[in-house]
Amino acid sequence: MNFLTYLINGISLGSVYAIIALGYTMVYGIAKMLNFAHGDVIMIGCYVVFLVMSGQGLHPVVAVLLSIIICTLLGIAIEKIAYKPLRRATPLAVLITAIGVSYFLQNGALLLFGADTKSFSSVITLPALKLAGGKLTISSTTIVTVLVCIIIMIALTLFIRKTKAGRAMLAVSEDKDAAQLMGVNVNATISLTFAIGSGLAAIAGVLFCSAYPTLTPYTGSMPGIKAFTAAVFGGIGSVPGALIGGILLGIIEILGRAYISSQLSDAIVFAVLIIVLLVKPTGILGKKIHEKV
Repeated sequence: MNFLTYLINGISLGSVYAIIALGYTMVYGIAKMLNFAHGDVIMIGCYVVFLVMSGQGLHPVVAVLLSIIICTLLGIAIEKIAYKPLRRATPLAVLITAIGVSYFLQNGALLLFGADTKSFSSVITLPALKLAGGKLTISSTTIVTVLVCIIIMIALTLFIRKTKAGRAMLAVSEDKDAAQLMGVNVNATISLTFAIGSGLAAIAGVLFCSAYPTLTPYTGSMPGIKAFTAAVFGGIGSVPGALIGGILLGIIEILGRAYISSQLSDAIVFAVLIIVLLVKPTGILGKKIHEKV
């Protein structure tokens, strides 16, 4: 029964990683950029929910909606100010800029909110689910997290395949110049990608802080790094890959923490990633990219 509990917790944590990984995989798949400030957008979203609920006393749903809106606008602003001028720049220049944006957001949060650890109140207050005569208890946070992840994955897949904006994203991911010649607004498409990814980051941050109820200016750093690892694990640029990578990463982390060492759980996660990339460098669902010379 303990193993089943750990497995469920792993799926729950992995669902959060999967939602965050979507932001990485969409931005990389469409704009070919690694947005390492994505984890700090999570932190900003959590602070918005914390301030709205504790300071204003508004309903959690209102707080989450405000968080999504603010993070969406923040994502668009980051793309316009930091990344748009670097469309033709080298990957190293984009990487350094992303790290700079990350530190800017962290230090901005330190100035605004201080370095003290805040106690985050869960936005999910439903009763837990008891199974097997009460021997197995599944928290409402776990249930909601997994359901939200499934709904987001289905909705995003349908959006990309069935809508005009989604098909524009696919076209831009294949060839920006060709897509522009066919009438696709590349700038608007990339901005929309950042907006969606940042909005999802807000949702993931709220779910993560509901399960692990502490908040600091560095809250988003490690989940962001692990979610990026999940995106690479599953095959960066692949939406189903983000889901598979996130779930597997969450399960490996929780089982490693339970059966091997809580102190080495992070090292185990990254060691498994290294092994997978040695066997399949493109990730589980990644495809080899053939460049013309």
